[in-house]
Amino acid sequence: MKKHWYDYLWMWSILYFALGFFNILFAWLGMIDFLVPLGFAIFGGNKHFCNRYCGRGQLFAQLGGAWKLSRNRPAPWWLASRWFRYGFLAFFLTMFGSILFQTYLVGSGAESLTEAIKLLWLFKVPFGWAYTAGTVADWVAKFSFGFYSLMLTSTLIGLAVMALYRPRTWCSFCPMGTMTQGICQLKNREKVS
Repeated sequence: MKKHWYDYLWMWSILYFALGFFNILFAWLGMIDFLVPLGFAIFGGNKHFCNRYCGRGQLFAQLGGAWKLSRNRPAPWWLASRWFRYGFLAFFLTMFGSILFQTYLVGSGAESLTEAIKLLWLFKVPFGWAYTAGTVADWVAKFSFGFYSLMLTSTLIGLAVMALYRPRTWCSFCPMGTMTQGICQLKNREKVS
């Protein structure tokens, strides 16, 4: 089977976390993974990003499939259920909203910048070496720390379900996939009407 350039986008996920590890400001690059799938869904009415270009899904396929780091077992039915997918999406949107609100608070001077990555939104990992204070506005750095935490946490969840179940189990309840699927359903309903 012939390989295409987009078959190597799994390396993007690794590069993203490596760059952010050395300079937290690279976390802003993760907005590409946030905005591009929305663009495909809103303007194209499709999920081509998820199916072809998602570096995270490809990373899980590479690690779990090609590198055999997955037990390759069926996931529990409820992980792909509608209530879990939309509940997980609501939870992630709440976390993203919290990041935006904290960024606003830092930008308005109501809160000071904390230089820490939070794993699973509970455990602080000091990350002072990855940011040079004063190089950018504190609100820019605050968003970087928050967004990197969100991306890292979701990737760790994806790696856990990849190891326990099938390689791309994460894709069955990925918040971006759920959001783009909802957008595509709305767009296709409009075309039919």
